[in-house]
Amino acid sequence: MNTVPAQHARVLSGMRPTGRLHLGHYHGVLKNWIELQHEYECFFFVADWHALTTHYEDPTLIPESVWEMVIDWLAAGVNQTAANLFIQSQVQEHAELHLLLSMITPLGWLERVPSYKDQQEKLKERDLATYGFLGYPLLQAADILIYKAGLVPVGEDQVAHVELTREIARRFNHLYGREPGFEEKAEQARKKMGKKNARMFDRLRRAYQEQGDDEALKVARALLETQQNITVGDRERLFGYLEGGGRVILPEPQPLLTRASKMPGLDGQKMSKSYGNTIALRDDPATVEKALRTMPTDTQRVRRTDPGDPERCPVWKFHEIYSDDNVKDWVQEGCRTAGIGCLDCKQPVIDAVLEELRPIQARAAELEQQPEMVRNIINEGNETARDLARDTLDEVRHAMSLNYR
Repeated sequence: MNTVPAQHARVLSGMRPTGRLHLGHYHGVLKNWIELQHEYECFFFVADWHALTTHYEDPTLIPESVWEMVIDWLAAGVNQTAANLFIQSQVQEHAELHLLLSMITPLGWLERVPSYKDQQEKLKERDLATYGFLGYPLLQAADILIYKAGLVPVGEDQVAHVELTREIARRFNHLYGREPGFEEKAEQARKKMGKKNARMFDRLRRAYQEQGDDEALKVARALLETQQNITVGDRERLFGYLEGGGRVILPEPQPLLTRASKMPGLDGQKMSKSYGNTIALRDDPATVEKALRTMPTDTQRVRRTDPGDPERCPVWKFHEIYSDDNVKDWVQEGCRTAGIGCLDCKQPVIDAVLEELRPIQARAAELEQQPEMVRNIINEGNETARDLARDTLDEVRHAMSLNYR
């Protein structure tokens, strides 16, 4: 976080519209968003263009899925007054930046993204020999860079995507950050800091460039953030001047590693619609209870009187999320000695899941009756996103000599 200029400490995260969300989404993404929205300026978007990379043959389900997903976001606690919610395709600047970045991105960078071949292997039944699928990491980069987002919440398996974005931003700044008279403009900006701060900036700049002192780089960046007498453009020039490059037009984002979701599916695998093992946030209580009561248990515990092993049982993974130490101890003792049956073991989980879903479902029911309000929330978010995206794209066009005004 210390390496990201404060003016760019903005969080950007998106989710593909897949319809109503389940407990895996709630524990894996939404809880994290709810925390982040109170700490940072957050932009959370519906990645509908990304949905087309794998579902281009039948996009008719996307519109309904968009609104179902947004309702679940709001019902779970994502707050439109604390975060900006918008739809990717309603901010056309994403597409233009994607196009412009494609002009400078080597093909090999996209082909080496780890998930490219992995996903092709997993989704063999779909024809993914398209540029859209190959280029989706570049679209992700455009999503991030168009808002100059400093932080991108990702799991460890997605860090490579953020690193690609950093490489693209670095290449763009190297190619186009050397505006005519850059060093003269940077020197003029340095003088505006005042003699004392300018001398300190020079000392720190030399320490970094001549000795590779990373701490000096951090201190110099912090110094620039405190300057009131320089413009945003001057500050970006000085960031580049500090590192020995040109003006920083597209800041490099940092990955914000998130806790991996521990939410299992009903069969013990990862909770996923493709596995048919989910509990949706808006499943009615009877459906939730039936799903949990009938979920598989330790296959070696055939009769009620047979002792079992919680480590072999999918229900135990639910206890690890929902139960306190007393309940866990009760389960361990009761299962291993056949003192409790499997239905006894499941009841605390059923009660806890229903309790967790109750307020979410109540809020969702209210939102379902107010579709116009939900659309207004998104429309306002679209406008906020467009304003920022236009500013960035104006800079990009100017840097690439595409500003004809």
